[in-house]
Amino acid sequence: MEPSQQSPVLASLAVGAGRKYVGLLVTGALAVALAWLALSPQPAPFGMRLLLLALAAAESFVTWRLYRATQLRLELTEAGLRDSSGEMLAAMEDIAAVDRGLFAFKPSNGFLLRLKTPGRRRFRPGLYWQFGRRLGVGGLVHGAEAKQMADTLALILAQRDGEAD
Repeated sequence: MEPSQQSPVLASLAVGAGRKYVGLLVTGALAVALAWLALSPQPAPFGMRLLLLALAAAESFVTWRLYRATQLRLELTEAGLRDSSGEMLAAMEDIAAVDRGLFAFKPSNGFLLRLKTPGRRRFRPGLYWQFGRRLGVGGLVHGAEAKQMADTLALILAQRDGEAD
């Protein structure tokens, strides 16, 4: 096992069952509605039908990704932020700041991490996304759990930055 996986979990963040099923229902219903419009007997240009079928397939893919992503949970350890599969999202020494302000570009019920080095692009619908030096955590997660994780992380960063001075 990696040392990061042996660290005790300081805070955990998961998607609630109700939010998960509502999200899956909405995205799945949109995929079905798009497919139904594409295949309906109403007269429509062939190109429009192909576009609707492509959108239905894309939305089905998003629904599948949402289902897979909501199986995971995020864990904050002394080593950093990881998901339950063991993938490290942000090492503690790479986190520059936590932003959970009202006007921050962050997911719903979540917070934004500013990293010191850019990471690869990744997107787990309803759980997190990362583009460059920004890691947005949240979406379908419980707001109270996300606030607790952000507060814990902010406290750790304040202690770390206080020691550096």
